[in-house]
Amino acid sequence: MAHDKASPVESSWKIDEEYHIDEDVGFALPNPLEELPHPYDDWISIAKNLPELIEKDQLRAEVEKLKMLSIDDLQGHKSQRLAHLALGYITMAYVWNKGDGDICKVLPSNIAIPYCRLSEKLGLPPILVYADCVLANWKKKDPSGPMTYENMDILFSFPGGDCGKGFFLISLLVELAAASAIKEIPIIFKAVQHQDRDTLQKALIDITSCLRNALEVFHQIHDYVDPKEFFGILRIYLSGWKGNPQLSEGLLYEGVWDTPKKFAGGSAAQSSIFQCFDVLLGVKQSAGEKSAAEFLQEMRTYMPPAHQNFLRSLESGPSVREFVLSEGNDSLQAAYNDCVKAMVSLRSYHLQIVTKYIVIPAHQQSMKNQTPEELSEKENKGTGGTDVMQFLKSVRRTTEIALLKEE
Repeated sequence: MAHDKASPVESSWKIDEEYHIDEDVGFALPNPLEELPHPYDDWISIAKNLPELIEKDQLRAEVEKLKMLSIDDLQGHKSQRLAHLALGYITMAYVWNKGDGDICKVLPSNIAIPYCRLSEKLGLPPILVYADCVLANWKKKDPSGPMTYENMDILFSFPGGDCGKGFFLISLLVELAAASAIKEIPIIFKAVQHQDRDTLQKALIDITSCLRNALEVFHQIHDYVDPKEFFGILRIYLSGWKGNPQLSEGLLYEGVWDTPKKFAGGSAAQSSIFQCFDVLLGVKQSAGEKSAAEFLQEMRTYMPPAHQNFLRSLESGPSVREFVLSEGNDSLQAAYNDCVKAMVSLRSYHLQIVTKYIVIPAHQQSMKNQTPEELSEKENKGTGGTDVMQFLKSVRRTTEIALLKEE
């Protein structure tokens, strides 16, 4: 596919800085800021105290008291990302409040206007996205210590105790484990262009190892995230206003638009890392179920623009799959298939997690107090507003189709 932008390795065999991909943390924001200068510290103060403010039923009143601020003095990408994260948390808390059905359908202008202007500047939507709550919502307790769960924390929390910390940090650590493979991409493209079979095979093996490591990290979610707390509390605050019957018309951003707007909630589909390996391996998600393919494409618009550009640039690179096919070499084909199988395994495990954390709790809750129709609706909806089981099964099936047939 031809694009105006050069592929990330075409000229220099390295991933350009313009793609905002860090050597150590990949698509995550390296060493996010924790504080903003006056007057933006008022946003941070509320975002840091959400659970307490919600419990005391003071959250909405405190938000409504905030002064309208211009974003012009928010200098630097990291400051802007921290502000977007804080405003995202505040917005979710304002809309869903105690999570008991008391929903606010209008975001007041003193938050809506700066949030939307900042979102426009960053090229992100005005809702809490994966790039906020996972990629920019972390710190090390000991700055010189390792990137491990024990040495990390999140910057802001929703109600539900440590459930959010567990969910966001394990998501980040899965991302980081897989991101170790990004450095192999220039090596792979160079190997394909030079028809260097051995180098390509080694790089594919290295990527497979990183993806398997990501799966091992994913297993830790059971240690830190309780299904009842996730389904009954955290999931509510991550829900968006697109495909959500509770806000069927969307959210009105007062002072910005005259009509309500619909945005999807945070979703793992907004992670660039797995779409990146789909593109690299020639997994044609666009050839899968139309609804799943369209959702994945839509979720790209919820990623930082630099990461969207990186994915587009990969699509203009040489086809790894076609080269492996043309070589007809058994060991190279096995290395490619192992890579695809590692992606399939991650997606199979994601299905298990969704079953444990959404489908089963939804079923248990519905058996108590809801009709079968409400049960089926809640059971199937992810925070992104999709029928999550159907979506994930479709994505896994399309990944499996990429496997090369063994002669």
